[in-house]
Amino acid sequence: MELKFLHILTYLSLALVASHAALPVTYWNTKLPNTPMPKAIKESLQPSGLTEDKSTSVDVGKGGVNVGVDKGHHHSGGTNVNVGGNKGGVNVNTPGGTHVGVGKGGVGVTTPGHHGKPPVSVGVHPGPSPFLYNYAAKDDQLNDNPNVALFFLEKDLHEGSNMKLKFVENGNGASFLPRQEADSIPFSSEKMPEILHKFSVDEDSEEGQVMKQTVRECEEPGIKGEEKYCATSLESMIDFTTSKLGNKVQPLSTETQKENTEMQKYTILGAKKMGNNNDKSVVCHKQNYAYAVFYCHKTETTESYMVSLVGVDGTKVKAVAVCHKDTSQWNPKHLAFKVLKVTPGSVPVCHFLPQDHIVWVPKN
Repeated sequence: MELKFLHILTYLSLALVASHAALPVTYWNTKLPNTPMPKAIKESLQPSGLTEDKSTSVDVGKGGVNVGVDKGHHHSGGTNVNVGGNKGGVNVNTPGGTHVGVGKGGVGVTTPGHHGKPPVSVGVHPGPSPFLYNYAAKDDQLNDNPNVALFFLEKDLHEGSNMKLKFVENGNGASFLPRQEADSIPFSSEKMPEILHKFSVDEDSEEGQVMKQTVRECEEPGIKGEEKYCATSLESMIDFTTSKLGNKVQPLSTETQKENTEMQKYTILGAKKMGNNNDKSVVCHKQNYAYAVFYCHKTETTESYMVSLVGVDGTKVKAVAVCHKDTSQWNPKHLAFKVLKVTPGSVPVCHFLPQDHIVWVPKN
């Protein structure tokens, strides 16, 4: 059993060592100097890549991958990865303070926050992304689906407009791997048995179905006028974005003052159009996978806004909104059309981005 998992540990342990975790940050600073990193990207980096913490804990067991960071003041620390154990998992120990475990089950993340913040526990759930243009929603998805409230008409994007929304903490805590590590792992439906085997995920499990669905969505052709790409590392996301928009870009993500678990009324205080006037942008949606994967697509007929809102309880939100001027090529059964009761191509359709998604626009 231990030999069976040895190849998994090689890339997992390397990817979690602080020097490797810092590689995406170094690439960012080189390619995008003086460009602030949005919260959505910071939270998708390995914790040790952005902090001075001396120890990191990562567990992949039944039900999920768990990542934790613990700052050591009196110990040199070390990477700890064990193979076997009571639950048949995998663990390894190396110097540096990192603990990695791989077991049977799925993909999720638990990250103890910094400065006394409570841990955030994340799991993966099946279901296609409603932010893909060829997405077809089922009628029962209109009930109890937080994404429903994110869609609205462009005519409602103005100061004083009221909307019922729910902004919650990021539900997907998967972290970026450095590009060298990510590129060493297959990412295709053809290689799915090998991928699931590497992560000790059962093909018929919920986690296995989620991973297969993510890869399928990445492989499907885009609609007319859409250029799409699934970025398996921060470096590849930067390269795709700059190849489409140029090197002078500005990434944006939604940020909230605090988490709200209940739907409530928000009032728009103001909306500012971002980017220049060429209506070009690249939007990257975080997918459910064993590590951070973003579905990025560029279209020519979108406008991006930073929208200031305040909830009835006083919660302030800086939300990214994307408005699609031409929806004529979208799936007629898309969730947006069902929610807004409009037809493809009839009116511009807008939506707020969840906190773990990113829009890239050209700098003015």
